This record gives sequence, C-alpha cells and structure tokens, in this order.
Amino acid sequence: MSKTVLVTGATGFVGGHVLEALAQTEGMTPVAACRDAARLPAGFRGEVRQGDLRDPVYRKTLLKGIDTVCHAAAWTSLWGHAKQSRELYLEPSLALLAEAKQAGVSRFINVSTTSAAAPQHSADAMSCGIPRPFWPHLGNVIAIEDALRQASDGQFCGVNLRLGIFAGNRYALGLLPILVPRLKTHLVPWVAGGKTSLPLIDGRDIGAAFAAAAKADSLSGYVGFNIVGPEVPSVRQVIEFLHNEYGLPKPHFGVPFAIAYPFAWLMEKLDPLVPWEPLVTRSIIHLMEEVSADNARASRMLGYRPRYHWKDAVRAQMDEMQVRQTRPMKMYRPI
Repeated sequence: MSKTVLVTGATGFVGGHVLEALAQTEGMTPVAACRDAARLPAGFRGEVRQGDLRDPVYRKTLLKGIDTVCHAAAWTSLWGHAKQSRELYLEPSLALLAEAKQAGVSRFINVSTTSAAAPQHSADAMSCGIPRPFWPHLGNVIAIEDALRQASDGQFCGVNLRLGIFAGNRYALGLLPILVPRLKTHLVPWVAGGKTSLPLIDGRDIGAAFAAAAKADSLSGYVGFNIVGPEVPSVRQVIEFLHNEYGLPKPHFGVPFAIAYPFAWLMEKLDPLVPWEPLVTRSIIHLMEEVSADNARASRMLGYRPRYHWKDAVRAQMDEMQVRQTRPMKMYRPI
C-alpha cells in the first residue's frame, strides 16, 4: 500500500537527501514542506506545501492526508543561541509532533544525533539522551526525543534516528566546515590523541535510512536507531586524510579531555571580547568524545545498509566547500 510521506526541511541537507531517497522507493509518495520551493533539489516533481512551521495554521493544513512525517527541519547551533534554538526549532517541532498525532499520522521519523547520549550510552540508541548545559541546542534535540518517546503508543509510532556527523553534497553546518579553517590556524590540538571515533555519514545514506524507516512494516511504539556510515574512522584518521589529500595542517600538540573542556570554556568566555568566533567550544570537544555507535540494530530491523565510504563523503563536501565557503562558516545557521 502506498504511503504519503511528508518531509519537513525539504530544502536542507537531510531533507533534500530524504526526498531523493523516497522518490526512488517503491510505495512512497513524498511531499515536500519548506519555506522556499525554489531551493528544492533539482528534479523534484512532487507536491510542495510551502510555509513556516512556526505558523499554527500552516501546520494543520500541512498534515492533511499524511501517513508518515520525516521531520528534517532544523535551526541549529554548535554553541550558545539558546533563544533562537528554542523559538526556531524546539517549539515548532514539539507543536508539529503533537499535531501530527492528533491528525492521525501513523509514524513520525525524527532527526537526532549519535552525540545525544555519548559517551557512556551511545551504543544503545534506545537510551535516554543526556543534556549538556553548555550546548543548549543539544538539550533541545534531546527534549524532542523525550517528547517523541512519550507520544508513541500502539497507534502512533515514533522513530528516532540518531545520525552520525553529516558529510557530502549540499553540505550545511557540521564539523568539517568548522574544523577546516581552524586547522589552518595551527592551534587545534589532538584531543585524547585523536583516537576517538568520528562517525561521518554521507547524506545519501541518511536518505536511505529515512526511506527504510518509512517503509518498515514491523515498527510500533517508540524505536530508536543509530545511523552511521559503513566504516567509522577515528578523529586522527580523518585529520590525516585531510592533511594528505588537501594539505591541511595536522595538530602539533595534544591534550586530554580534562584539559580540552576547560580550555574551550575559556575560549567561550573570551568571545565577547574578540571579533571572531571561539577557536573551539565545549560542544566541539563533546563531538570528539567516543561514540560507540554502529548500524547493527538498524540493519536488523530496517534493512539499512550504508553504501558510501566516509572518504568519498569528505571529498564531495570539500569540493563544495572550496567553491562555496569563501570565509569561515559561522557556528550557527538554519539548515
């Protein structure tokens, strides 16, 4: 039976790849929700419902005739900006979730991050997230996870996808656009020797995971999955690849996490006194912590099989960055 699947944030990195994957999945009829239809992926010919998720009238009309919601809309920040994250992301997302259940939507698939429960419980995608007071946006991501968990029941299935770190075409705010200009300063250290994992994932694999979650027939209640690429490199492997292939400097010294966090705190405190963003923030250090995520559960329950190696995803993103990123990317922006 065909399913009508709404994709919010359809012009963004995740949403665009989800639209493309759904269009290639039998039995799926994707509907794009966005603020500007002109920015949709080239070639999309399906229905478009244009508007702003902060508008309650738009949200109600948006959900008519929808079986499944793929919620890929976000406003994100790698540090601070609590008010914007709450007003532009948390509140519209919670309202959409509540109205989707009321409207009879049967499945709500949510974007989250493998860092939500890292490092102690990241291997278990069903574990509760742990908010970090130094990263308001991550706290909002976890609040949406919790609301999805509470809303799920026998009739309403909440699927939470904890994604790895985005890479690939149509890049948006992520670790690579932040890391690359900072490596050029020669001031970025190895943290814990660069031995922790960095679960990069190509946007095309993200799209495939959403399509698999929309299509799976056996899901009920609340279900969570870690979604990463076919191989998870270490931080050191990624930086050495950037050094060997793109000539970016490697760190010249190392620090343990016990020093990295206080140093990042100091950089945040200095931010009001300098005309540039912090060299490093505690959220970036948090992303460097070990994330013991794999695809075993998603493979078993969704049939998810990632195809794109992290090196190919990095190459695609670096190619775009060399054209589009003419100045260091800010650590907050809508995606």
